[in-house]
Amino acid sequence: MLLNKSDILKGLEFLDAKARDAYITVDLAIYGGAALALAFDMRTATRDVDAVIQSHHSFVRNAVREIAAEYDWPENWFNDGVKGFISTSEQLRLMQDFQGSQHGGLRVHVPTPEYLLAMKCMAMRIDDPDASHDVADIKNLARLLHIETPEAFFDIIAQFYPSAKITPKTAFGVEEIAVQLQNEQLKPPIAP
Repeated sequence: MLLNKSDILKGLEFLDAKARDAYITVDLAIYGGAALALAFDMRTATRDVDAVIQSHHSFVRNAVREIAAEYDWPENWFNDGVKGFISTSEQLRLMQDFQGSQHGGLRVHVPTPEYLLAMKCMAMRIDDPDASHDVADIKNLARLLHIETPEAFFDIIAQFYPSAKITPKTAFGVEEIAVQLQNEQLKPPIAP
């Protein structure tokens, strides 16, 4: 099952209402395809919401189960597998639609485009059926940031991750994507 932007928003609105009813403020950070759909309109759908619960963990886990039951979604529609790619220098910003209130609610944080690009590069799958999503996501973020050289990619990655953590697979993938972006720039426009 794929979740589109309106599905994700529906789940977050449910969680927001539950938090308001409980008079608590829940902080979440959302990454990956869900962040690309919500904050950047770069994805139409994703398999799950990659998120890190920053407050009220047990409350959120219970609400997530209720949301899955309410909408007949898989139990793993919301997961924290992204924790392995979190940078100690992460840059997040608050989503305007979910800022919480004095009476509680949901505050949703999403990565800056630079941070999400670095995360996507570090998590890039090359020999995986989902690799095409990773490459497309990285290209779209690079276009947004006007990046097309390997050096520019590595400069951004270095803002968030030590160079010793950049694997040969990541370096090769980034170089390939940079070449593809440069080649796309060289192609003449297609006449109507």
